Amino acid sequence: MAAPSRIMAGPKALDPHRANGEGESLPTLLSRLGDNVMQLVDSQLTLLKVELKEDAKAYVSGGVLIAIGGLIALVGFALANVALAFGVSTLFANTTLSAPAQFALGFVITGVFYLIVGGVIVWAMKNRLEKVDLVPDRFVQELRKDKLWLKNEL
Repeated sequence: MAAPSRIMAGPKALDPHRANGEGESLPTLLSRLGDNVMQLVDSQLTLLKVELKEDAKAYVSGGVLIAIGGLIALVGFALANVALAFGVSTLFANTTLSAPAQFALGFVITGVFYLIVGGVIVWAMKNRLEKVDLVPDRFVQELRKDKLWLKNEL
């Protein structure tokens, strides 16, 4: 009579203890562990690639739209600057300055104003970007989980 722990399936008997890893040799277990670790590393690398592709796609599409909008705004900004500079130069119409000096002063004052405003914007955006975390969060979280799992299993 066969042992009750064996199940007959076709010509070979299946041993439930061997399916759980009991009774397997150490090299077999190490080989399986190595295969599982390689699958884990492969899945982690796949996750990293997917996250990086998603982030890159979002940055590229957003960057293109920003560039197009920036070019359109640049044309309007240039025209507005010329008009503003001529407007500032009219403030000096009652002075003894020559017309070219009035225009030059209008352009200089307008230019200095935009240098200050632009510098403040650049400084503020630089500080904001310094706070942005560029590490893929899901990937790091999965690596931490896997590290804990490996610690507990080994």
